Amino acid sequence: MNASPKAQTPQGASQKLEKGRNIIAVASGKGGVGKTWFSVTLTHAFAQHGQRALLFDADLGLANVDIQLGLMPQRDLGGVISGRLSLEQAKIHYADGNFDVLAGRSGSGSLAALPPNRLATLGTDLVHMASRYDRVIMDLGAGIDRTVRGLSSRAGTIIVVTSTEPTSLTDAYAFIKVTMQANPSADVRVVINSCATHAEGRRTYETLRKACDSFLKYAPPLLGVIRRDPKVLESIRNQIPLLTRFPNCNAADDVGGVLDNLLESR
Repeated sequence: MNASPKAQTPQGASQKLEKGRNIIAVASGKGGVGKTWFSVTLTHAFAQHGQRALLFDADLGLANVDIQLGLMPQRDLGGVISGRLSLEQAKIHYADGNFDVLAGRSGSGSLAALPPNRLATLGTDLVHMASRYDRVIMDLGAGIDRTVRGLSSRAGTIIVVTSTEPTSLTDAYAFIKVTMQANPSADVRVVINSCATHAEGRRTYETLRKACDSFLKYAPPLLGVIRRDPKVLESIRNQIPLLTRFPNCNAADDVGGVLDNLLESR
């Protein structure tokens, strides 16, 4: 009954986890807000800026980074989870964007329900691998389940992508809440996606900021606003990155603004 303090500390407690300062986790409270597209485009933007970048599809069970890039990888995260491959062996190089990709395994429920010890090992291995890159962008699954929380805790920065929809804002707030409860010092920032105008995006952010400030006593800063752009859907449908197909469109410019803010804050 009288366990020692060491025995009372859960294995892999957040204060003891290894983190990668150069790892950026991209999260959302709900699906359908453009999180994966944003992850792909931000990784590409870092690569165009001359940085060695890795895109890690951490949406365990519903991965689709490879689909958006038109890839058919022979190696993916499934091989890592099974023990057949290391993270280094599973990565592939996306030559058209000049960045590396760790593809997920779509449709695998076993990946989405990783045992805690395997999830901890995966996170630690990712941090070690990140030391060989300038930036690692981790595309998390939607929601706030255990795997999402566990992997996001390894990141130096967490970007919460949301839209103007009330349900999206509610779920983004929920993600921020559980993240700050687990780690009050977490670097959480907000991107408002698919807005009619920058002004609409800033108004949407203010709604979220006020809720966080009132109930959490914390206001995550606004990292950027991305305007709604038909070129985004066209690039996804053609499985070609936006910065390759439409480098001068509004959404591309806005992601460039996010990139600038991230570079200035480092």
